[in-house]
Amino acid sequence: MGYLFCFLMVYQKVFYHTFKTKMKIGKISNALSCGQCIQVGAKCGWCTDTEFLKQGEPTSARCDELESLKKRGCDKIENPHGSQRILKNKAVTNRKKGAEKLRPEDITQIQPQKLSLNLRSGEPQNIKLRFKRAEDYPIDLYYLMDLSYSMKDDLENVKNLGTSLMKEMSKITSDFRIGFGSFVEKTVMPYISTTPAKLLNPCTGDQNCTSPFSYKNVLKLTSNGQQFNSLVGQQQISGNLDSPEGGFDAIMQVAVCGVSGIVLPNDGKCHLENNMYTMSHYYDYPSIAHLVQKLSENNIQTIFAVTEEFQPVYKELKNLIPKSAVGTLSANSSNVINLIVDAYNSLSSEVILENSKLPEGVTITYQSRCKNGVVNEGENGRKCSNISIGDEVSFNINITAQGCPKQGKPESIKIKPLGFTEEVEILLNFICECECHKHGIKNSDMCHNGNGTFECGACRCNKGRVGRQCECRKDEVSTEDLDKNCRKDNGTDICSNNGECVCGTCECKKRDNPEERYSGKFCECDNFNCDRSNNKLCGGHGRCECRVCICDANYTGSACDCSLDTSTCLASNKQICNGRGNCECGTCRCTDPKFQGPTCEICPTCPGVCTEHKECVQCRAFGTGEKKDTCERDCSYFNLIKVKDRDKLPQPVQAFPLMHCKERDANDCWFYYTYAVNNTEKEVHVVDALECPAGPDIIPIVAGVVTGIVLIGLALLLIWKLLMIIHDRREFAKFEKEKMNAKWDTGENPIYKSAVTTVINPKYEGK
Repeated sequence: MGYLFCFLMVYQKVFYHTFKTKMKIGKISNALSCGQCIQVGAKCGWCTDTEFLKQGEPTSARCDELESLKKRGCDKIENPHGSQRILKNKAVTNRKKGAEKLRPEDITQIQPQKLSLNLRSGEPQNIKLRFKRAEDYPIDLYYLMDLSYSMKDDLENVKNLGTSLMKEMSKITSDFRIGFGSFVEKTVMPYISTTPAKLLNPCTGDQNCTSPFSYKNVLKLTSNGQQFNSLVGQQQISGNLDSPEGGFDAIMQVAVCGVSGIVLPNDGKCHLENNMYTMSHYYDYPSIAHLVQKLSENNIQTIFAVTEEFQPVYKELKNLIPKSAVGTLSANSSNVINLIVDAYNSLSSEVILENSKLPEGVTITYQSRCKNGVVNEGENGRKCSNISIGDEVSFNINITAQGCPKQGKPESIKIKPLGFTEEVEILLNFICECECHKHGIKNSDMCHNGNGTFECGACRCNKGRVGRQCECRKDEVSTEDLDKNCRKDNGTDICSNNGECVCGTCECKKRDNPEERYSGKFCECDNFNCDRSNNKLCGGHGRCECRVCICDANYTGSACDCSLDTSTCLASNKQICNGRGNCECGTCRCTDPKFQGPTCEICPTCPGVCTEHKECVQCRAFGTGEKKDTCERDCSYFNLIKVKDRDKLPQPVQAFPLMHCKERDANDCWFYYTYAVNNTEKEVHVVDALECPAGPDIIPIVAGVVTGIVLIGLALLLIWKLLMIIHDRREFAKFEKEKMNAKWDTGENPIYKSAVTTVINPKYEGK
């Protein structure tokens, strides 16, 4: 419910104030009651079992972390938790422009509106707030203008602002009101001239100016734009001496008056008489921090309209005033309407949550869930930007208390979106006592003749009484007779130097580590000085009582580091240590030196070891072999170490056996490796280069073949020639022999005809 109040301030100069904040840090002492215990932290509980404390343990030992109390055997633990309840949860308004007009208090943009929290110290309570920007939301605009002489030309443009602005703002909301105020400066020296003539007309020459004033409310908020034009048209320029005008005075009065030398600080109260600020000569300018407070209290958003030259100054001021905007004003203020509309759209599209002053010890954190899934935390968790009409965002808010307020009474805080009158009220109730406190028995006989209240399993002593059963007066706590009862074996050390003697009974010191405790009648025992194994007290398999380990079942030894469980020694054949060793403290001690491993099943020097690991070595070292696709799954059981050559492979030593292996892959390449088991670690050293047979040299082979063919041809030719020579010689010899044996006779062959024929020409006459 509420309305949006926009505040436009038109002037040019400003000054600054700075401030600092301080934080307080508190400490909580040892808890002597359940109520004190639950203030220490959310993980702390109080054991109400009357038989819980051991001899020598103080009452404060009942307060411990929940897990620690359970380990110590307490099954009655007081551990209250916080809670929350929604008291008012009116749904956000889904109002449309042009619909039935609602009263400002009937419009809801934030939900829920009221809650009640029960806070346990250290335990945060998370609440979720929804914010939905309503359409046609009421807007009040108060136009505050500097009427010093430098703004003379701007005043003319503002005189017709009312109706024009009403028309423009009607596009945004049907519920719009406008007001007007002006300021000049404090009406005392040195801010203005106090001579009678200058008080009547502070301007020079023939300029006719009105008397100076600090702040004047000209027109309260109205929906009548014509009335705005009329009253603003009657305003006149004034003047002052110094540069800074009294703008902060004016803003403060606007904020607190419901219109929306000097050494005393501004009191932040309304001082208007007949619409004029009457205390400007009495109070100093308000600080920026004071202004921020009052603007926030009155749900006012500020728009600074300043000329270009003053933009850097006012942008710095904007960073100090939440939900404020700075617009660039033209030299004669002609763009003021567009400036207002743009600034309003910018301010209204951002929601920033703020909370009232928190009670001591209470902290609050914000997380915003904005449009498009944007999540902000820290200081940015208070706000969401770029919110359009109808958009819904949410905020997760954690509220945490550390301890209880001194009075222990309920408190309340308020959370609201800056610039809006709507707010969420949160009632804070603090859980300062345990539930068992209500059932306490006052003056109980269990507290030494009624000297205390028996509650939550322990005595809460009356004033002036001390001791676990309130058995002593404070003035008799330490006497020689009582101290004798705190010395072991009549020694000189009181409570073994580990405690204090209270009423003749040792109350042991508390350690910084809450898990560590002294105990015993003379505080001679503790639970942290027992033997350790693997840097764990009692090996992590027992508890330390009076400096001696009490081992869990199936464990033995001074540090409970020897397991009696033989299941870890069972080999795959279900034999203890594979029948080749003894199970000692859950670990096999192999009696056969050839066998190793956790169950004496590994024999690095036995036949078949090389073949067994060949495929895994091949896939891991060279990425080949039958197991290259399943190498990571099947072959990660050993550590692979590559070496450059065979000379770098390790050699057998007496400490552990080692097998040298030589295997061949599918490409007839040899690879060399060693396999060894060093304690429980399996190690493979492999030569990183394969040793493959060299390939044939083609050129010599071809040359050899060609040469062979040529030589064979030549040999065949020679053989053929030799045979022909031998044959010819035989034939010639035979011929010669036949020639010698032949008998020749001269005769004429009867069938012989001479090859010459003689023909005589008949005509030839022989001449």
